[in-house]
Amino acid sequence: MTPLAKPTRNLFFTGKGGVGKTSMACATAVQLAEDGLRVLLVSTDPASNLHDVLATKIDNEPTPINGVPNLLAMNIDPAESARQYRERMVAPYRGVLPDAAVASMEEQFSGSCTLEIAAFDEFSRLLGDDSATSQYDHVIFDTAPTGHTLRLLTLPSAWSGFMEANTTGTSCLGPLAGLQAQQKLYQQSVAALSNAQKTTLVLVTRPEMSALREAVRTSGELKQLGVKNQRLVVNGMFSAQADDDEFAAAMQLRCEQALESMPAEIASLPRTSIPLLPAGLLGIEALKLVGRTNAGSEFTPSDESLPELPVGLHALLEEISEAGHGVVMTMGKGGVGKTTVAASLAVALADRGYDVLLSTTDPAAHLATAMEGDGLPNLAVSRIDPVQETKEYTAEVMATAGADLDEQGRALLEEDLRSPCTEEIAVFRAFARAVASGNDRFVVLDTAPTGHTILLLDSALAYHREVTRQSSQMPDYVEALLPRLRDPKFARVLIVTLPEATPVHEATQLQEDLRRADIDPFAWVINQSFQPLPVCDPVLQQRKQNEVSYIREVSKSLAQRLAVLPWKKKSATGVSSLRQIAGDSVGAGSAVEAARHQHEQGPFSPSVKTDKAGTK
Repeated sequence: MTPLAKPTRNLFFTGKGGVGKTSMACATAVQLAEDGLRVLLVSTDPASNLHDVLATKIDNEPTPINGVPNLLAMNIDPAESARQYRERMVAPYRGVLPDAAVASMEEQFSGSCTLEIAAFDEFSRLLGDDSATSQYDHVIFDTAPTGHTLRLLTLPSAWSGFMEANTTGTSCLGPLAGLQAQQKLYQQSVAALSNAQKTTLVLVTRPEMSALREAVRTSGELKQLGVKNQRLVVNGMFSAQADDDEFAAAMQLRCEQALESMPAEIASLPRTSIPLLPAGLLGIEALKLVGRTNAGSEFTPSDESLPELPVGLHALLEEISEAGHGVVMTMGKGGVGKTTVAASLAVALADRGYDVLLSTTDPAAHLATAMEGDGLPNLAVSRIDPVQETKEYTAEVMATAGADLDEQGRALLEEDLRSPCTEEIAVFRAFARAVASGNDRFVVLDTAPTGHTILLLDSALAYHREVTRQSSQMPDYVEALLPRLRDPKFARVLIVTLPEATPVHEATQLQEDLRRADIDPFAWVINQSFQPLPVCDPVLQQRKQNEVSYIREVSKSLAQRLAVLPWKKKSATGVSSLRQIAGDSVGAGSAVEAARHQHEQGPFSPSVKTDKAGTK
């Protein structure tokens, strides 16, 4: 059984980090090849783990996969492509412009948008040039282009050469100026993507609301661009096998509730549900099991174990609170729980008597709403609206940088401002305002700026100073914030992740980006772990055992400090549950007791005021 029925020749798998798109792409490739079809599997992920999943060393050329005669796979390295584009664009200006200007340009081409376009350049020949893949029945792409990338490649003004002269802004479109020779091939590639007879876009998600919302956003963006042949794969559906496992019963209920509340925009798509497997999908035999309802019904114990883990955030809180003030930032990929961790830290610091501002970009604003009240007058919550902040920032840029552009130039600048980089910068400015509003208190930031954003703003600021020799257009609160984020006595970054391969590897890359920006993370928080829980369901027991290697990797080689938070039967919805997350290893007889205490959901008692300060 393949994860997809009647697949088209081209298959694109997309989804947020950690949902299993690589696993689904590999499983589909293996099972189609087992049916006698010639298949080429292509990954454009900069941190590709195809070699681990397929148990074969894979190069940047089609490589035969061990044990699957009809399957070949290849890794495209968009990072190397982006490096080459960056050098092509920057080299002519070395020795001509000031060093600060060159540094600004280099950082300009270091973001995720540059990487996406470079990846598209690499795989466009596989998609747009039929002769390049004529020997294959199916071509499967792990990681599809985003709607932003496709809009850029279909915007005529993007090919005008306008960006070649733009060396002062914070654009992420620079690589296009060097790709004009590819324009016809790109047009053919975009046309192939929108051809429903040739191509299917496979949206991979988990039975969780955050992942489902991301699938809705991606689906809508791509439909607007004509990519309408879409399918949905819900990966990780769980059915309890042990009647006496309270955690298994809770997990099954959460899956069912997520599907019942699935947004209408994707509920109508053809859907495949994939059962949760007990182990990571590594190796050909494991990939053959994908889609089988009886897979993993037995637990195979191992001698591999961990020493006693620091359950809860109490130890981190003790050290953070010693300073009496400062900035605490939670960072990580979507869906790992950074909002909940930030809120629990804020509540715990307020409980200790400190004045605290919690600033969140939570789209649903459920934390600000749930915590309104008078019980903790020293805790204020401000919600930063990414949509509104981006709208205001975009209007500001169009009124300044876009004022003297012609129609084509303004069209390109408008598309540039739709990129993820723009939202990141706009939200960063709002965070800077929030920090500036509380010099003598703790400010807890949910969804903090990435290392790339910090370097981008820093290099742009340095360039403006060098060239204009006058005060920068950048607001004072942004200029003052950058050095403070680099001060370990003032700012503390907590990287939040899950005890799984993809989230840990993505968090590792995040840490490297931060260190590139001279920010050393204070601690790692491993969320949603089964380690402290007495599970007896065979699938959950196996998953608990599989966590060991990832937790050991984090504790031994990545994290200066570590906190582990157990998987929760219910989402944190009030101050009581947030308090339990923050520090319930104190006074608990064991890690198991601490975990059990965390799952007790007491009656909600509103206890936090909402403060609008810092949002505007």
